[in-house]
Amino acid sequence: MAQDIFGKALLDYQSGNYSEDIITYSSLDEEDHIPLPYLFRDYKKMPSLEQKALKLCKGSVLDIGCGAGSHSLYLQKKGISVTALDHSPGAIETCKQRGVQHTALSGILDFRDQKFDTLLMLMNGIGIVGKLNNIDSLFTHLKSLLRPNGQIILDSSDIIYMYDEDEDGGYWIPDNQKYYGEVVFEMEYKGEKSGPLPWLYIDFNTLQRAANANNLSCELVSSGEHYDYLARLSVIK
Repeated sequence: MAQDIFGKALLDYQSGNYSEDIITYSSLDEEDHIPLPYLFRDYKKMPSLEQKALKLCKGSVLDIGCGAGSHSLYLQKKGISVTALDHSPGAIETCKQRGVQHTALSGILDFRDQKFDTLLMLMNGIGIVGKLNNIDSLFTHLKSLLRPNGQIILDSSDIIYMYDEDEDGGYWIPDNQKYYGEVVFEMEYKGEKSGPLPWLYIDFNTLQRAANANNLSCELVSSGEHYDYLARLSVIK
């Protein structure tokens, strides 16, 4: 997204120019909206899975895909050392304006030479991997950012419910689809539209198998109310 639609929307809201939300289009359903005020929510308005994730954070934290910086701000106020990372210039500028002290304008795969005790990937942050067959390279890179005894905390969703169910309890998934959690998004804001953005939703069992294959333990911390879950990963010694 060379035009940084997401960042432009965040900066508009931060600057008091809020007039409309981001429209999303996905390969699975019709258009939806991302309400901008929700991206600026405080701890009390966060879903319980996010609240639990923030309580699990320890040591130095890298908030991957930080967006408007709501999670980073909460951790910072708790006295935790946190770096807010995002590839969106507008998101990082928003974080700075909101008072986040440490930021990094970068995609996660280009971010190196620092190590953290906690890597935080909320709001389905692992979706940035795009396709399931990219997850090994992502895990290899994430492990390089972990200090000894470090952890990766992430949430995601099993979107099998979005497919039609047959009489036997199975689901109709197109034959040409490699993994049903692979989705393509486009975003639109104030008449500007992004290019296609591959995004991954990964069910817990698939996440656990991928983690184990990369020498990572994978613990189910909590399950949400609608096919979502919170997981904690760490390097197997």
